[in-house]
Amino acid sequence: MKTKNIMIVGVGGQGSLLASKLLGRLLLSKGYDVKVSEVHGMSQRGGSVVTYVRFGERVCSPIIDKGEADFIVSFELLEAARWTSYLKPEGTVVVNTQQINPMPVIIGAMQYPGELVDKMKALGVNVDAFDALSVANEAGSSRAVNIALMGRLSKYFDFTQEEWMQAIEASVPPKALELNKKAFQLGAEA
Repeated sequence: MKTKNIMIVGVGGQGSLLASKLLGRLLLSKGYDVKVSEVHGMSQRGGSVVTYVRFGERVCSPIIDKGEADFIVSFELLEAARWTSYLKPEGTVVVNTQQINPMPVIIGAMQYPGELVDKMKALGVNVDAFDALSVANEAGSSRAVNIALMGRLSKYFDFTQEEWMQAIEASVPPKALELNKKAFQLGAEA
């Protein structure tokens, strides 16, 4: 099997690292060689967080270069636009339509760019955009955006619902299990 590459991008504190661990556990349970690499910018201060998940028969490096990502899962619109150069021509961006203002916008030095989904589509990017924050809130907590995004991503893979649920059970604390299962299901159906 040819190596597949998934980038998970977002802003610090959104749960992208948990999402990558969940995905890594699922892929390992299916017998793939999996490499996960975390790149933290100013993640503790709301800056970019990028995680690479690579899987296949044999994976030598955890790093994804420009033009190699099969999927980019983005927790925020601007982060999706920022990383599209890493996407393969036939790749897909799964993006939460939430906007989180970066520091230049907060201090008034810049404006948040508008129409980012349309701009990415105009560049030929395959965009699967949905309001994962609303989905997470419907499940019971805004903190479940990461799992709602994994639910949406699951549509692109042949893994069973049960396999995803086992990975969720292995990744989240028992007290948050039902909420996260619901967020996953709602994300898959959104």
